[in-house]
Amino acid sequence: MNHVLCGLAVNEALPFELVGRLIAVADADIADGLAGRADLTREQAVDLAARVEESAVRLVYEGRLTAADINPLTQPQAALAMLDELAGDPGWARLLAQDPDAGRRAKLAACPGLPADVRETLAADPDVQVVVELALWTTADLAARLARHPHAEVRRAVAANEATPPQVLAMLITGEGLPPAERCLVCDGEETPYTHDPYCPRLDCDLRSGASCAGSHESTLHELAEQALWNPATPVGALLGFTDHPSSLLRCRLAARPDLPPESAARLTGDPIPGVRADLAENPTIDDALIRVLAADRGHDVQRRLAHNPHVPLDVLSDLAAATKIGPSLLPRIATASPSEIEDLSRSSNPVMRMLLAERRDLPAETRNMLAYDPDAKVVKSIARHPGLSETQLRSMVERHGARVVAKVAANPETPPALLEDLTRHIPPVQKALREIARHPNATGPALLACLTDRQARRVAAGHPALPPEVIVELLADDDWQVVEAAAANPSLPPAVMAELVPELNGA
Repeated sequence: MNHVLCGLAVNEALPFELVGRLIAVADADIADGLAGRADLTREQAVDLAARVEESAVRLVYEGRLTAADINPLTQPQAALAMLDELAGDPGWARLLAQDPDAGRRAKLAACPGLPADVRETLAADPDVQVVVELALWTTADLAARLARHPHAEVRRAVAANEATPPQVLAMLITGEGLPPAERCLVCDGEETPYTHDPYCPRLDCDLRSGASCAGSHESTLHELAEQALWNPATPVGALLGFTDHPSSLLRCRLAARPDLPPESAARLTGDPIPGVRADLAENPTIDDALIRVLAADRGHDVQRRLAHNPHVPLDVLSDLAAATKIGPSLLPRIATASPSEIEDLSRSSNPVMRMLLAERRDLPAETRNMLAYDPDAKVVKSIARHPGLSETQLRSMVERHGARVVAKVAANPETPPALLEDLTRHIPPVQKALREIARHPNATGPALLACLTDRQARRVAAGHPALPPEVIVELLADDDWQVVEAAAANPSLPPAVMAELVPELNGA
């Protein structure tokens, strides 16, 4: 891989004529960068697609090509992308349905709006993975028919399809009204009973971990139930039997359902597996009484997940903040706090609650300013990125709390250039701050030079347009390929250097 040319391919300042020269020598990696250029002309897009088909796929999804630019015989992947965008010729679908490559037929099966005759052809495909892909995405009527398919893997895919009619999903769960499945991926290739070794050494084995079959396709039918539990179209009445199912994974899926009835939720609070109760705790449909029951649950992750429930009362959340490690994140309940609740939270005696409030970026100025001078460093770390803070406030944070807040101050989008330079000289040094400064739009040349001393920050700083041009040129020879690509993509790289780096066209 030529990392210099890959970087140049995405350099927004690359002159027009050099784009053409790069297209002429592009491999798949260079072409991927070129395909995302906003200044690519239609003619250049067509030339690039003709040279590297992989780029044609991206160009289709970026809207840079039309059906007239694609030949489905020589560019089948691009044709598939065009069909996926509902912009291809229906005749292409009929052609690709007969493609000898099963992978391409499977991609076709996932395309929306296929003609009915193409869907019928794919439903009868000899490769089960093609039928599986069709079952995942097809229309309600065909999904209902595929629910009777003899292969359990196809039925599993039907259970995941949100277009599958609810009554059909219920039948898949119970098996009532459907003939038993005859095959699965396990018994397709192995003598049963068989359980797949999770550490299987065979390089050609594509069975899923835990796959097993003793004649009734157990693991696939378990996965079918899991998919149906995830599927919002599955009627909850058909799922209530899973409340006492021996599989904790299936009980977890039931506990997370947004349409879970209150009586089933109440039963699941007594589940012996903490993971089930944790999924229930985050379910936004549980009522206040169950929230308070789960707030006292010391099972692994239950209280932390409950803190992320959008309807947890603030008094319960305050208790949770004292009982479990939540971390500086914007919780849903905090994000929807009313003005009066914001006022109360800002004066809470619990610093964790003030920290959680400080994660909001829409606080009133007076609340923001009060939290900026909070005595607790974790509160200040959370407020430090808030817009509207003055340089005086930001410097005060650093003076009071030192290295604990430097990286967060550096990450504030409004931190001025002079302060960023000062932060690079902080004693003790804060490496995370250098990584924030390296990407900061206000970073100056001197600040960026300091960032080059850190391995991670160097990779970002190399692409910053404020870096001195002579330094950018030096970085083109760096030992780290990520630094090289970033430097080559830097819009401040001198055009004359760009011209030297791009190969001349033959005869030029």
